[in-house]
Amino acid sequence: MAILAEMNFTKGHGTANDFILIEDSRNTWVPTPEQVQWLCDRHRGIGADGVIRVVPTALVAGFEDLAVATWFMDYRNSDGSLAQMCGNGARVFARYLLASGLETEREFVIATRAGLHQVVMHQDFTVSVSMGSATALPVESDILVKVGGVPDSLPAHGVLAPNPHAVVYLPSEVALADLDLDQITIAPVEPFSDGVNIEFVVKLGERHLALRVRERGSGETLSCGTGACAVAWTDMQHGSPAEKDDESLEWHIEVPGGSLWVSEEAGRMWLRGPAELVARGKVLFPSDLM
Repeated sequence: MAILAEMNFTKGHGTANDFILIEDSRNTWVPTPEQVQWLCDRHRGIGADGVIRVVPTALVAGFEDLAVATWFMDYRNSDGSLAQMCGNGARVFARYLLASGLETEREFVIATRAGLHQVVMHQDFTVSVSMGSATALPVESDILVKVGGVPDSLPAHGVLAPNPHAVVYLPSEVALADLDLDQITIAPVEPFSDGVNIEFVVKLGERHLALRVRERGSGETLSCGTGACAVAWTDMQHGSPAEKDDESLEWHIEVPGGSLWVSEEAGRMWLRGPAELVARGKVLFPSDLM
């Protein structure tokens, strides 16, 4: 196979939601969907749930007004589609900026397609990211989700956090392990014309939940940061009035890849969890992708 180009990359993950990071300080490479798909292929490429291009905000057309943040997180799902935001990816992005010396303080701001987000690196190397506010997705009829392993359709809560989500609480007789997330249908489809992340949730205790998720553009992943926020927000809305008014509360969200914590402060959701960098190297692009 003829090799036309090589490119430096870093591999990282947040609760096993894994990403390929490529630094593009001159904004000279805009990945095609085919390049992203190849990079994320776990057999033919490197393997990941998505690709993050690390690019100066001032150089990204249409986002120059966010240049108060030096770095823009250009995130793509594994199928090459764009996403507004990725909570796990944002933590890995922040860890990369610090590890690479592109940021030197433990608190700074990053830019995304969903706007500006503050990040905080803690002493234990967990990272907190301000995720903005969550809102109910306006729909004219009830949302119903059919998933393999459950005979009946289940009601879902539509949430923007800021990606679109459908949060499904499982009945007590159904376990997360029973689900076949390769067999999912959702109705109505009109509110989700750009795709939807679907979270299946069981309640383990007070402000303690577990989920599995199928992400738009990636399939089932071992974690979803915006999904954890959508689930916590949904639980918050359906909790007691006292819980809703207590700003000190934190939700523990268990995902297949580990644990995440979500809190709310002055209407903003905060996501906290680990961020790990695991490899650096050079990727060799095949000539038919260049």
